[in-house]
Amino acid sequence: MHTHDLADWRHDHQFDSGNIAGERSTLIVMWITAGMMAVEIGAGWFYNSMALLADGFHMSSHAVAIGLSAFAYAAARRHAKDPRYAFGTWKIEVLGGFASAIFLLGVVALMVYGSVERLIKPEPIHYQEALVIAVVGLIVNLVSARILGAAHHHDHGHEHHDHQDGHHHHHDLNLKSAYIHVIADAATSVAAIAALAGGWLFGWSWLDPVMGIVGAIVVAVWAKGLIADTSKVLLDREMDHPVVDEIREVIAERGSDSETVIADLHVWRVGKATYSCALSLVTHDEQLTPTQVRQWLSIHEEIAHTTIEIHRCGHEGSSASSIAGLLAPTGT
Repeated sequence: MHTHDLADWRHDHQFDSGNIAGERSTLIVMWITAGMMAVEIGAGWFYNSMALLADGFHMSSHAVAIGLSAFAYAAARRHAKDPRYAFGTWKIEVLGGFASAIFLLGVVALMVYGSVERLIKPEPIHYQEALVIAVVGLIVNLVSARILGAAHHHDHGHEHHDHQDGHHHHHDLNLKSAYIHVIADAATSVAAIAALAGGWLFGWSWLDPVMGIVGAIVVAVWAKGLIADTSKVLLDREMDHPVVDEIREVIAERGSDSETVIADLHVWRVGKATYSCALSLVTHDEQLTPTQVRQWLSIHEEIAHTTIEIHRCGHEGSSASSIAGLLAPTGT
């Protein structure tokens, strides 16, 4: 009888291939954003524009957040083969996105405070000069968005190639974090331009701080959405994902003849489009093995790691095949 060599059962825990294009793009955009941030903050202070100053501080948050994204990419890649990370390093990238979203909430508070203060104590604004800077800031944001958008499409193309069934769509949350930072900043740049134009053409000085508040609301909404997306992954809240129903359907269909049912099931994400599964079954089938169950699940290639435990009806504890389920190689 053929037996596997021990080396055949070994496997690594690198479940996500990373995103080199995303890492490179975030570094480029970080330096572009940092440079424009310095210009806007200086111009906002010199020309006394709260909307421009708010946009500059908002852009500073983006520079830090995009820097966090770049750092997260580098850390995840550097430690990809470190055995201390039980399920790989992909969540370092997700943690970077979560941290940047939390950081933005503090910036939102500062933007609101400064705008309200300017509403109460208005000061003269050099509209024409500030407007030029705001327009340049918008152009920089659009260029940055194009750079990150190209990286997103590049990564999505590889993902689609690797998962031909294409019935689930996953996103690089770290890249999404950087991308939406830039888009949100572009939105506040548009608000700053509208405020400065209104003040210059119609004398609506109140519009400048009002647009500062509007920009803060835009950022707060974005931050809330990203916190929800990233915290879901970090807390392994994945049991409502379609892949969970697919696992249940496979077991119900294949195990119906042998009266095999699921006693316990845990599914969590270990990569952008890959999941780990811990499955405990109860069955009347004396011949059922973890290898068979793994073959049943292999039609869903996003399940990259499985731990399968089988209990026989009428037997105490786990059977020998249950132990084999813990040792068997996964990902196929």
